[in-house]
Amino acid sequence: MTTLEKANLWLSDTFDQETRDAVQLLIDSGSPDLEDSFYRELEFGTGGMRGIMGVGTNRLNKYTLGQATQGLANYLHQQFPDQTIKVAIAYDVRNNSREFGKLVADVLTANGIRVLLFREHRPTPELSFTVRDKKCNAGIVLTASHNPPEYNGYKVYWNDGAQVVPPDDENIIREVYATRFDEIKFEGNDELIEWIGEEQDDVYIDACIENSLYQKDKTGYDNLNIVFTSIHGTTYTTIPKALKKAGFTRVDLVREQMIPSGNFPTVESPNPEEPAALEMAMDLARLTNADIVIGTDPDGDRLGIAVRNLDGEMQLLNGNQTNTILTYYILDQWKKAGKISGKEFIGSTIVTSDIFFDIAEKFGVDCKVGLTGFKWIGKMIRDFEGQEKFICGGEESFGFMTGDFVRDKDSCGSILVACELAAWCKANGQSVYQYMIDIYKELGFYYEGLVNVVRKGRTGAEEIAQMMTDFRENPPKQIAGSAVAELKDFKEQTCQYVLTGKKTIMDDIPKSNVLIYYTEDGTKVCVRPSGTEPKIKFYVSVKDSVTSEEDFREKLPLLEAKILQVKADLNL
Repeated sequence: MTTLEKANLWLSDTFDQETRDAVQLLIDSGSPDLEDSFYRELEFGTGGMRGIMGVGTNRLNKYTLGQATQGLANYLHQQFPDQTIKVAIAYDVRNNSREFGKLVADVLTANGIRVLLFREHRPTPELSFTVRDKKCNAGIVLTASHNPPEYNGYKVYWNDGAQVVPPDDENIIREVYATRFDEIKFEGNDELIEWIGEEQDDVYIDACIENSLYQKDKTGYDNLNIVFTSIHGTTYTTIPKALKKAGFTRVDLVREQMIPSGNFPTVESPNPEEPAALEMAMDLARLTNADIVIGTDPDGDRLGIAVRNLDGEMQLLNGNQTNTILTYYILDQWKKAGKISGKEFIGSTIVTSDIFFDIAEKFGVDCKVGLTGFKWIGKMIRDFEGQEKFICGGEESFGFMTGDFVRDKDSCGSILVACELAAWCKANGQSVYQYMIDIYKELGFYYEGLVNVVRKGRTGAEEIAQMMTDFRENPPKQIAGSAVAELKDFKEQTCQYVLTGKKTIMDDIPKSNVLIYYTEDGTKVCVRPSGTEPKIKFYVSVKDSVTSEEDFREKLPLLEAKILQVKADLNL
């Protein structure tokens, strides 16, 4: 079926007049947006369904959301027959998120499903927590994470509070694709909706405090200068309250960015991975002499942390650095408390730094790895529940979680432990940056870089597919002056990935379109197309030894130069 034929189907009486008018305008204008709006159907990737808002099968709108929700409703009835089914729904600050949240609730209640719907914007991790806390069968959050303002998205959680994984995700998608647009039930029943809000915030925040803090005497809490920004996102509802309740009294907020807005007016991108997103917070930190700067993305699951470097200047840590210091600190606290029995593990992903294997080995726990996305860490927790205790986990894309009370990356709990670490370091005459260097002195100096190659639209998707084919069929023989010693192709076969912790174990990683190159000198390069954005990603990790702060100063530019050489060798 051609794109035009697909578009013409949306001119039928199945669709409302506003939708038909918008589609007709695309057809009449000859806009190139017609092709991108209809050439495919939105897919569930590592973060669920995410796309540009507008009319069409490749856009997020009333009908694609309705189709997804109707398919989910059908699957829930299959899985939980003769039960009262409950689904929790949250939404972020993005344009149309509130309306989309009510629309999704209406489709569910039209199918006889009870809904717990947040009254206002709430962070994604609070939704994950609520699913388990309220004993729901599933959860939905309307969000596009850190994507540009024209995007929105839809993520589905299962009854364990984690994002859906095989076989449930595959079965849900099958039901979604089997659902015709004229089969969607849009006429909801408000009597089946229970509205929730601040009272649930308090339960969630208390759980974050209980699971994320270790210094019973609150060492240095009242002497830590914090700057926080929600970057116009949902955490304005939780983080300031959580910090105050935990005992951190010196908190300065970037007031202009605490105003929720789907247009993100003060930043080009609301992504705490990018230094520019934290520029206003950094400026405030200079005025207040802050020890730590923290920013979160729109749906409040990712966090960016900046601390003072060896020169006393604020510096944004990359995701691997943040996860390194948090993981090491938490395991150290567990060890001091005598809580490590040998039946614990930490979680990571195949594109994240291998330093986590070294950390696990030091503290006598296992390190389990999965594919990109926290849903795989959530699956680890479920798969090993009752056998091994999950302590914490993270991935390079600025995500971390501590404890299993939330089954997705969680900025609130992570921020609390980061602030405690910073307060503890300051009270002991050390900076967080020096703490990180001490870890590198002990375990090796790992340094990472990320290259995103953006290719939009249908031709872009084809170009990305061809790039993956080229890297697979014609792999580089040498990278940054070191011979490629090993290639792991996660698409051709189910890979066994060696995990080094207190012992060497094997774990099966599902098939995925990911390549990993290892060179003889320990350089690691991962290549994968994004599951939620029109880009292909290259994750580069290089390694050296370091013996002192001065040695760190000398080695850092060398590793930065090596990453640039990797990019050049791969023609990026």
